[in-house]
Amino acid sequence: MSSEIGKRAAAARKALARASRVVVKLGTNVVMHANGALAIGRLGGIIEDIVAVRGRGCQVILVSSGAMGLGRSRIGATGEVLPVKQACAAVGQVLLMSVYEEAFGRFGIPVAQLLLTEEDFSSRRRYLNLRNTFSALLEHGVLPVVNENDPVSTAEIEIAPRAGRAFGDNDKLSALVMSRMDAEALVVLSNVSGLYSAPGPEKGGKLIDVVGEIDALAGDTAGGASATGRGGMRTKLEAMRIATDSGGIGVIAGGKTPGALTRVLGGRKEGTLFLPGRKLSSRKRWIAFARGFDGRVVVTEGARKALQERGASLLFAGIVAVEGDFERGDVVAVADEKGAEFARGMANHAAAAARLLLGKHSKAVASLTHEPNYDCFVTRDNLVIL
Repeated sequence: MSSEIGKRAAAARKALARASRVVVKLGTNVVMHANGALAIGRLGGIIEDIVAVRGRGCQVILVSSGAMGLGRSRIGATGEVLPVKQACAAVGQVLLMSVYEEAFGRFGIPVAQLLLTEEDFSSRRRYLNLRNTFSALLEHGVLPVVNENDPVSTAEIEIAPRAGRAFGDNDKLSALVMSRMDAEALVVLSNVSGLYSAPGPEKGGKLIDVVGEIDALAGDTAGGASATGRGGMRTKLEAMRIATDSGGIGVIAGGKTPGALTRVLGGRKEGTLFLPGRKLSSRKRWIAFARGFDGRVVVTEGARKALQERGASLLFAGIVAVEGDFERGDVVAVADEKGAEFARGMANHAAAAARLLLGKHSKAVASLTHEPNYDCFVTRDNLVIL
């Protein structure tokens, strides 16, 4: 570890110890045992940790998985048919919330349930309503308990979710909540102790204490989903990217280790610490992370360099293909000619109009379009390099 990274890590741990708002995410394998039973003792220890953190004046938002697994155990359902999975989630959500209501109630802490879908973040009006609800709950000392609304939204529980749309075992959901509610940190408590240099210690991997740049990680650090969970290290790294690109601190730690949360939020070394990076504006965070994309454009190598290296706007002269059926104001992915997505932006023109303007220079575009001041496809203020 370089001295610079060491200094940043020390500063981040101090910030964790004095954080005023954090998001804590519990994975399915933390909430449940492998046999499908609720991990009552383990969950009780984490709840006591959360109570202690709140006691020092830190607001906590809890994102909890486990509803579908609990529902399966209660009704004895098997199989991967979508309606059955949705039914299990509906039954399990009641069980999960009853546990949290009773456990936190013993400490005089009221809880609230928030079941969210992708649309709650992609629609600005719904997002503002959601933000106001969160704020009111926290101001009144209520602990929000968040989960994906699986009985309604199928994005997360489909076998093949739509690209750019699924939350992914609540990992992305927790990061979006952290980003949009201006929390200082996201702590993901998992069935593993953190990020390893290989998929796990059983394969010779070593625990990585600090990650300064997620892009610098080796490709074999991201494993697949566990037997009962729906995420895996890959979705956790995506969540950490959102958290750090929002200027926050991320931590992946072992939820099965007693006192892990207390140590993390006490500024002690625990799990893997992800250092804060660039802080995107609220608008750019919404474009990059809070929703999927409605279409895609392919650009030339020259256009890619102009966007990435010079912070330019995306001009029609640099676009070689327009894919999908999107409207003006929708978010589109930007890919190079090899198909690699490297940016997202808010389109100034609908797909039909964009196809007519494809490859044309700005002066020609200005004479052909009825949209004032939109001679470019995406302005740089509405473009995010991923």
